[in-house]
Amino acid sequence: MLTKGQRVDLEIDSAAYMGLAVARFKNVVVFVKNAIPGDRVRVIITSKKKKYFEGVIEEVIRPSIHRIEPKCRHFGTCGGCSWQNSHYSQQLDFKRQQVEEIFTHLGSGIAFSRISPVISSPEPYYYRNKMDFSFGTNRWLTQEEIKSGEELHKGFALGLHVPKRWDKVLDLDVCYLQSSISSKIVNEVRKISLEKGWSAYDSRKNLGYLRNLVIRTGHYSEQIMINLVTSRSVPKRMKFLTTCLLSMFPEITTLLNTVNGTRSPVTASGEETVYHGLGKITDNIGDLVFDIAPDTFFQPNTVQAERLCELVRDYAELQGNETLYDLYSGVGMLSLFLSRFVKKVVGIENVESAVQKSVKNTFFNGIKNCTFLNQDVEGCMKSDFPQKFGKPQVVITDPPRAGMNKGVCRALLRLKPRRIVYVSCNPTTQVTDLKTLCDEYEVEKIQPIDMFPQTYHIENVVSLRKIDR
Repeated sequence: MLTKGQRVDLEIDSAAYMGLAVARFKNVVVFVKNAIPGDRVRVIITSKKKKYFEGVIEEVIRPSIHRIEPKCRHFGTCGGCSWQNSHYSQQLDFKRQQVEEIFTHLGSGIAFSRISPVISSPEPYYYRNKMDFSFGTNRWLTQEEIKSGEELHKGFALGLHVPKRWDKVLDLDVCYLQSSISSKIVNEVRKISLEKGWSAYDSRKNLGYLRNLVIRTGHYSEQIMINLVTSRSVPKRMKFLTTCLLSMFPEITTLLNTVNGTRSPVTASGEETVYHGLGKITDNIGDLVFDIAPDTFFQPNTVQAERLCELVRDYAELQGNETLYDLYSGVGMLSLFLSRFVKKVVGIENVESAVQKSVKNTFFNGIKNCTFLNQDVEGCMKSDFPQKFGKPQVVITDPPRAGMNKGVCRALLRLKPRRIVYVSCNPTTQVTDLKTLCDEYEVEKIQPIDMFPQTYHIENVVSLRKIDR
């Protein structure tokens, strides 16, 4: 039997969720980070779980034909990417296999014929419209940095947290997930902060000034928002930073300071002060225009968000006379996109600020057949909601990672819409909900779409049709 610290040579069989790969040693599963199916690797066992072991690669003995050199030198340490060491086409196949395994092993009672090939992102790099970078007082040093012998600022970092280490920040000078100007802005903010002696925030001591640097970019509008999150308001510093950044990057549309004086790590709450521009940007989904504020949730991959909207429209098979419910409607992206194809849309969302933005976006785009309600989905589905707003012929649901719950699923069974389109960022919880829905519905199509290239995340869309009894 394997023991912690033991070295063992393994053949990597397949990809697993969370960016891990699967090997087997005498019928015991070993999950290995940064391995690729087809690799033969020497692994150091790092931990023992009840039904499996975990290990890290010490040496790649024979690389897989799917293995490539990562584009980013931070890969393997930074948690932003998990599969940058494999061809993009292979990443898509890994994701399709994952969805298939989840439906096969966890979807008892769900009849389905096949999982469609993953819809690829046309931009496997530089696709994110938002990145949240962290300041830290505990800098993670890579082996290369340690060996370099250079004098480093160990008590200051600006980058991303190392996986499973909330207290460690990897100092990033480049990132290939957002636009190239994003990395330049990160490096300039770091430079100014170090020159001025501005301290990074230490959550353990509740001391320090700089907390987060959030950069948002409009894919189509090309507008740029910079939001510096700090522990307190220091207008003199912000005015200086604003002048410096605008002189270097005149493309910046708006720049603001959010003050978070609590220990909570949230970046989009607290007092906001705008130092340049309007404190928001806009961008498009199709011909729709959306206001994007610092706290707005907007799909991070704009181009794939458009494809997602089109896919949901096609799966809904709309005829123009329907009442459509959009559950967990967020800022109304799907509702507004689908509104032109139906008689009426009712969006339900329990986050008040999101509902307010939905209403604003509805007015801004001149749409008159959408109603958005700030209510708990399960609660309103149990009430006389259908009598007030009309019984839906089609329901779109796009819940958070935890999925819906049996209460919502049972309410949908009572409503009996002819079609349900279920969008999920977590196929595991999606399958759990589908097992309840499939008492009255059949799965017609399962379509994964890659919203996050280079990572293990996968969006999955399932179309359901009411079974005629």
